[in-house]
Amino acid sequence: KKIFLQASNPGQFENDSDVLWQRGHVPETIAYHGRVGINTDAPDEALVVCGNAKVMGRVMHPSDSRAKQNIREVDTNEQLRRITQMRLVEYDYKPEFASVMGIKDT
Repeated sequence: KKIFLQASNPGQFENDSDVLWQRGHVPETIAYHGRVGINTDAPDEALVVCGNAKVMGRVMHPSDSRAKQNIREVDTNEQLRRITQMRLVEYDYKPEFASVMGIKDT
């Protein structure tokens, strides 16, 4: 598999003093040291996708049992008591946010 990047302005990647894209340590990978935005020029997280994302495979989460130790049962009654103390809310997205994100049902 190969990854191809195409810029609408190819000259934007020509600045050798600002090389952020590099070959990854694992074969067939690339690494970018910074934030990546898709359909946005102001990403505020490591990866921000403004629009739909299609995943043709798995999305890996480091929260499965392989990343944990000392897994044990908890007192169910105590946990239910804690849940009843949670603050539950409903909300509507602001129209300007919903429009930018492509959300129809706010």
